[in-house]
Amino acid sequence: MNKQNNHHELIVSGIHLELTPSLKSFVREKAERLFRHEEKIVRLRVELECDSKETVSTRFKAKGHVVIHGPDMNATVESDECHKAVALLVDKLDRMLGRRSQMLRVKRNHPHAVDLDVALPKAV
Repeated sequence: MNKQNNHHELIVSGIHLELTPSLKSFVREKAERLFRHEEKIVRLRVELECDSKETVSTRFKAKGHVVIHGPDMNATVESDECHKAVALLVDKLDRMLGRRSQMLRVKRNHPHAVDLDVALPKAV
């Protein structure tokens, strides 16, 4: 494997939900896509929640918190199946990371001028 994958941290937790080994491996497989796209991710925390009192279409919630160099990113999705919620969460975080990298690229390639209110001293 690549050396860069060693410093990524993935935390998976379940709220009112038993985390099976297959569910943990599914989250890990899906999260690898995020780590491949963005090497500056320090930590990814995924919380899976099952609320039996909700309607069937919003029973499972997946919350993602990405710690990255710069502002952190948060996303939440709801679905009727836990695996589907994880897939939707990873898609949403991937779009957010893509938008972030595109904005950084645009900002880097198109610097804007800054107006100074004071006059600069002349070089002697």
